[in-house]
Amino acid sequence: MTAILRKSDAKEPFSFVFVDGDKTIVKSENYAQKASAKNGIESVKKNSQEDGRYELKESSNGKFYFNLKASNGQVVGTSTMFASEDDRSAAIDMLKAEAPGATVEDNA
Repeated sequence: MTAILRKSDAKEPFSFVFVDGDKTIVKSENYAQKASAKNGIESVKKNSQEDGRYELKESSNGKFYFNLKASNGQVVGTSTMFASEDDRSAAIDMLKAEAPGATVEDNA
């Protein structure tokens, strides 16, 4: 698993994604500062280990996703959409197993 730090032309240009191969597992909000995005990556690595940090959701179109929250309740990452609850659970299991050791690729 890799955490990719990205920069865009947005007002708050920094964001990150956690990917497994070419599949995005979790994406962040946008940040004004690169340091804040880096802190977000570390927060995902840390908070991914705690079951209570996952907020399981279902979208209006019947797909499943999750938010990963920090200890203060702030969302630090939102998953992509999954076709089933089992697929979502598998993504959470993968994030728990691989996020702490994820390499960081700085593309910002």
